[in-house]
Amino acid sequence: MDSGRLQPALYGGLFIGVLSALPLVNAGNCCCCLWVLMGGALAVYLRQQNSPYAVPASEGALVGLLAGLIGGVVAGILSIPLQAMTSGFQHQMLERILSSNPDMPPEARDAMERWATGSALRTVGALINVVVFTVFGMLGGLLGVAVFKKNAPPPPPAPPGTVEVLPPE
Repeated sequence: MDSGRLQPALYGGLFIGVLSALPLVNAGNCCCCLWVLMGGALAVYLRQQNSPYAVPASEGALVGLLAGLIGGVVAGILSIPLQAMTSGFQHQMLERILSSNPDMPPEARDAMERWATGSALRTVGALINVVVFTVFGMLGGLLGVAVFKKNAPPPPPAPPGTVEVLPPE
């Protein structure tokens, strides 16, 4: 993998992963995956700064996709210790909610308690986040290409003889 793509994708992915794993701050992702879009755009901005030529849309999509993938993995890894630290608080809040709603059916209570303690659901959620972050990171990369467009010439074409030309039949 080209280090010119990997370093901006890594920084964009760290931006996505850290902000998406932090409690309360991760609520920004409720707004159309805000942190993921911004992380993809950040990766393209950093890629654009390292390139003397304008970054094409395909390059922006690739860098944003990599940033989203890295961000999804980082968010999944960081959320494990953060959820372990905040699980007591979350359990107390769930108990308060359940005690303040005596009309809730017992099946709904059981489902909420199982949901709060289920680690399989968190694992599935982390895997879904990786896929969603990858797609929205790519969209953020495309958005970054449009916003951070450089008024520079496109890269020069490949020198003659490097492209295989098939003879006519």
